[in-house]
Amino acid sequence: MLKEAHQIIIRPVVTEKAYNMQADNTYTFEVATSANKAEIKDAVEALFDVKVMDVRTIPKRGKLRRRRFKAGRTRRWKKAMVKLAPENTLDIM
Repeated sequence: MLKEAHQIIIRPVVTEKAYNMQADNTYTFEVATSANKAEIKDAVEALFDVKVMDVRTIPKRGKLRRRRFKAGRTRRWKKAMVKLAPENTLDIM
């Protein structure tokens, strides 16, 4: 079980879709695969000093990749979309 907030929130996801979701006050993060919604909520509130309204998580499977004669997969990861209270914002991008 993870305890530290910086171990749960790995990095923000910087994509065009994630950038467009900021208009709805929703921010996207890569999180630890073992983290649950309550831990993610507590970690975001602790790291950024904001009020979290909703957390949605999506486990992402690794994609099949081939390189010359070898085949493998990219790593698995978990994405969390965090909706903040209307009075809170984050300056990520």
